[in-house]
Amino acid sequence: MIHELRIYHCAPGRLPALHERFQTITLKFWEKYEIRPVGFWTTLIGPSNQSLTYMLQWDSLAERETKWNAFSTDPEWVAKRAETEAHAIIVERIENQILTPTAYSALR
Repeated sequence: MIHELRIYHCAPGRLPALHERFQTITLKFWEKYEIRPVGFWTTLIGPSNQSLTYMLQWDSLAERETKWNAFSTDPEWVAKRAETEAHAIIVERIENQILTPTAYSALR
């Protein structure tokens, strides 16, 4: 089991648009491709309150590559994402890490 930690740094004032896109669009596509989110967080104390941090769970890097590529190239997803950014960009920058648990981790 591996986990993917992703941090989406939003353009100023665009975090609500990102929340809306996840709630009404993205999660439906993830369900279609069996992408498993572990959780979603916003920053209460830290360098910026304009970011969304989330974690995904994968069985392997191969599973991640197959499912993420299928999702990210889905023509309907690409169109819906473009619609949500028609008047302004939402995400300025993405940080991404693939994590493997230690022997003493509660999540394995």
